[in-house]
Amino acid sequence: MFVSSPAKTTSHSSPNHFPNSSGQAIAVDAWPGTVKALILGFQHVLAAYAGAVAVPLFVGYALVDAGRMSSSDIPHLIAADLLVAGIATIVQSVGLWRFGVRLPLIQGCTFSAAIPMVSIGSHYGVPAIYGSVIASGLFMVIFAPLFSSLLRLFPPLVTGTVLLIIGSTLMPVAAEWVGGGSEAKGTHEFGTGKNLLIASFVLVLILVIERWGPTWLARISVLVGMLSGLVACIPQGMVDWHSTASSHWFGATQPFYFGTPEFIPSAIGAMCIVSLVTMVEATGDIVAIGEITESRIDDKRIADGLRADGAATVLGGVFNTFQYTAFAQNIGVLSITSVRSRWVTSVAGGMLIVLGLIPKTASVVAAIPAPVLGGAGIALFGMVAASGVRTLSTMRFNSSNILVVAIPLALALLPATSPTLFAQMPSWAQTFLGSGICIGSVAAIVLNLMFNTGTRAPASHKDGTTAHDTPRGSSYGLADDDHDGFGDNPTALS
Repeated sequence: MFVSSPAKTTSHSSPNHFPNSSGQAIAVDAWPGTVKALILGFQHVLAAYAGAVAVPLFVGYALVDAGRMSSSDIPHLIAADLLVAGIATIVQSVGLWRFGVRLPLIQGCTFSAAIPMVSIGSHYGVPAIYGSVIASGLFMVIFAPLFSSLLRLFPPLVTGTVLLIIGSTLMPVAAEWVGGGSEAKGTHEFGTGKNLLIASFVLVLILVIERWGPTWLARISVLVGMLSGLVACIPQGMVDWHSTASSHWFGATQPFYFGTPEFIPSAIGAMCIVSLVTMVEATGDIVAIGEITESRIDDKRIADGLRADGAATVLGGVFNTFQYTAFAQNIGVLSITSVRSRWVTSVAGGMLIVLGLIPKTASVVAAIPAPVLGGAGIALFGMVAASGVRTLSTMRFNSSNILVVAIPLALALLPATSPTLFAQMPSWAQTFLGSGICIGSVAAIVLNLMFNTGTRAPASHKDGTTAHDTPRGSSYGLADDDHDGFGDNPTALS
């Protein structure tokens, strides 16, 4: 095994170079200097922090609501998440043998696995979550070299639909947070004007920063909104500091904190399905980083990146956290700052490790009131759904493709809108059916194969993409034998 070392700064032009303030070119592999590395690394941490703590907060509060976890356990989830995210970021950026893409990537928990993990924990208990997380991580490590051959199963039509499903199925949780959280639900405290006002304040502040704030501040708008909401809640008596006061300043995360992992076949199957979605997401991020840094991306490099994601997921199962992938918001930081050094993100990984070893900071995050999380959740979950819409906008929407989006989305919303719908099914079936992401992902893959392969494959057109559909049937003068969505005589309606 080996770890690659920082390259020396060079002055010649290269695809892996960017200009610094003095006009000298610095390679992706170069060390930019201690001060610059610390400042820019901290910027990456700030950009990633809100997203990094969102998944443990989401899963933790959902399991508290299900009676499978105590609210005092949530700081542990946050600290463990930051610790493993830091380790995963260093491995992905620096590289360790065949693990790591060796590009500036920040790692964090993915929302793709959030609802399936809640479903598993609700039915089988918390140890079953981590058994399935470890198994899915091993699946990713083993399957990484073969994954490129299956990418054809995940065209933009499928990945856009899955992202839209993820964002949409998360919204009921955001609504519960806005109202005051699971503890307030069913009481007169749920949905009070104070809760709605706090959530609205956080959301509006995020939007104001995004619209009128400087670029560097817009990159951390969600974090600023959450911290401002926390401060606003303090004089209202909405913040409980008891767990924060009793937490330690320094402490190591305990492996297998919730007990020995349990390996339930149905739970493992559900998480492996989610792993495929996560691997598609990670592949897109790796390709995007390659474009920004002008680095060559091939199947081997993608496999190394996916293998590192799998190893991080296994480690996450050991330390009681979740599945890992690259954070897209940090890709935006790279685009804006033009600082492409992978050693900067390695420094950021070290900072995340330090934060993971300070339980006090995790306790402060866990003390954030639910309405604050609700306001931020509307923005976070909405952006996930919107990214799916953006991906779908690159597709030609014919009559068949409308079904490929509509049916999986509708199926995925069934358990989200009616959580007890599948309560009479066997436990193994509930694990799959209770997760809209699992149902929707499988349905999107199957329907895409059904409608967009063989003779059903849509014809290509020289005029680019469109998002409209045309009426079908001879009654409109638009027979559509080739199923391209434009009809055999598109001028008939003009």
